[in-house]
Amino acid sequence: MDILVKPLVTEKMTDQSERFNRYGFVVDRRASKPQIKKAVESLYNVTVENVNTMVYGGKVKSRYTKGGIITGKTSAYKKAIVTLVEGDSIDFYSNI
Repeated sequence: MDILVKPLVTEKMTDQSERFNRYGFVVDRRASKPQIKKAVESLYNVTVENVNTMVYGGKVKSRYTKGGIITGKTSAYKKAIVTLVEGDSIDFYSNI
């Protein structure tokens, strides 16, 4: 099971990382907090202090076209906010 799907790079998460040393990731829905902690520590060589998770349910979306109403659903995902110990940091742009 691939635990970390992708990092969250948004304005809010960038502000959190600068102020509180917190980083966000989209993770597998079945992943637990200890698994997320272990995956982040092994991938980025940092020490994780705290992990908070939240599950976002998919939303029903619809749009109006010439052919009629099209309805669909966005996918559900799990988000993890990882707090690192003082002095550690993650650079998402180092591999570009």
